[in-house]
Amino acid sequence: MARYIDAIDLPIPIEEAFDYFADFSRTAEWDPGVEEAQRLTRGKVRAGSRFGVTVSFLGRRIPLEYEITEFERPSHLVLTGGDDSIRSVDEISFVSRPGGTRVTYEARLELVGIRRIADPILDLLFQRIGRLAVRGLRERLAEGEDRSTQCGSSSRREHQPTARRATRPKNGGKVQSHREKQGAA
Repeated sequence: MARYIDAIDLPIPIEEAFDYFADFSRTAEWDPGVEEAQRLTRGKVRAGSRFGVTVSFLGRRIPLEYEITEFERPSHLVLTGGDDSIRSVDEISFVSRPGGTRVTYEARLELVGIRRIADPILDLLFQRIGRLAVRGLRERLAEGEDRSTQCGSSSRREHQPTARRATRPKNGGKVQSHREKQGAA
C-alpha cells in the first residue's frame, strides 16, 4: 500500500477549509495529477456524496469514483474511491489555529489483485504525486489570493451533478500569486 501524509497551514477559517476539501470536484484546481473532477450527486455535500475524478497516471487517464464515507464538519473528512484495479482512501483532518487552519491530509493507495506486487513501485511514485499535490494546494490557497473565488463554501451554494467540471488552469497548472499578476500587468 502506498501512503502519503502531509500537513499544511492555510490562512482561512476551519469551516471554509473543510467545505473546500469536502467538495472533491475542486481537486483539479490544486492537484496536478487530476485532469478533471465533477460532482455526481445533487444537494449539499455530505456523507454519501459522490465525485467522478479522472487522474493521469503513467500516461494513462484513469476515471475513478469517490464517495464521502465520513463527514464530521468541520474537523474530519474521509473519501474512499477507486475502480476495479485500485483503491484509494483520503483522510483529511482540520484543526483551527491562530490566523487559519492546519489541514492534515493522508492519502492511501492500494493496487487490487495481482497488481499488488507493484505496490513498492507505486509507493515511490505516490510520494512524488503527493508532493506535487501539496505544492499545488499551497499555490492555490496559501498565498493569500482572493478566497471568495477559491474557497467558496459549498454550504452557500449547491452544485448540480454535472453542471461544473473543475479543471487545471491552462497555464500548466500554476496559479499566479497576487504579486505575479501585478508584475504581469
